Amino acid sequence: MAGDALSDLLRTVRLTGATFFDIEGHEPWAVCSPAPSSILPKILPGADHLISYHVVTAGRCFARIVGQEAIALEAGEVVVFTRSDPHIMSSNPALRADPPTADVLDIATAGRMPFYINCAGDGAMSARLVCGYLACDAQPFNPLLEALPPVIKAGDAKGDGGWLGQFIKLAVTEVAEKRAGSETMLTKLSELMFVDVLRRYVESLPPQHTGWLAGLRDPHLAKALALIHDRPAHNWTVEALAKDCALSRTVLAERFARLVGMPPMHYLAKWRMQIASELLSAGNSNMASIAAEIGYESEAAFSRAFKKMIGVPPSAWRLGIRTRSESDEVL
Repeated sequence: MAGDALSDLLRTVRLTGATFFDIEGHEPWAVCSPAPSSILPKILPGADHLISYHVVTAGRCFARIVGQEAIALEAGEVVVFTRSDPHIMSSNPALRADPPTADVLDIATAGRMPFYINCAGDGAMSARLVCGYLACDAQPFNPLLEALPPVIKAGDAKGDGGWLGQFIKLAVTEVAEKRAGSETMLTKLSELMFVDVLRRYVESLPPQHTGWLAGLRDPHLAKALALIHDRPAHNWTVEALAKDCALSRTVLAERFARLVGMPPMHYLAKWRMQIASELLSAGNSNMASIAAEIGYESEAAFSRAFKKMIGVPPSAWRLGIRTRSESDEVL
């Protein structure tokens, strides 16, 4: 029975939540996001991609990527910035704000979470937010990130009885009570919240939409992706995948390329290298065992394929080297 490609991908790219802020805004107020490069090393060292999210637990506010149109938000709604583009949360879409300075970030990330921020204007409280981050690996292959828009809004301002609504209630409780283990609870809750946002986004996609998530929505392609993820070392062919997915070879190849954006065997090769990169970074497996785990008969064949696709030899990747020029100098 094929598994769940989305769950497998999130596990392989090491999706992790970290660092939370409890923000109370009194009009007029505005908060600008820090640059990913300034906060990622502080909260999730080793990850290379940052996702920001803001859950409105009371009142209303606006969210906008700098230079773009503002998005209105109300209590019960969440906004996710999938690429952590510079953005501003505010009581008025016209307000501006500067990113926090390095010393403020040091203070915010050094203590117990969630870190309370009082955006104190002269007016009454207009919004309360639970804000946080998720990090994951973008390299060498994360088809999910390529399939997501820069910003996703989800939730139901009139009251959500689904999982997202439960997350908001639990997050408010954890932030307010600050019980032992609350930071861990918020971390796990944020990961589950993100999965629920992804589900909602997939369900909202128009029929003509293409991309990896559109592939998941197609029952035949979802099975093909799950089979590849479940058994990356298997000697897959398009014919074998098509048979297991109850499609003809031609239909599977055409549909996979149209929706996912690449041929099935190209996807398999990329997914194998994503698994290999994770094993290399973990440092617990030798080259021969990694090669065998992803379907290569020899260490030499694996090394050649890895360097051709990723740009550096496996040994360089294990050392944290990500560009060919650096590896050529070192190796």
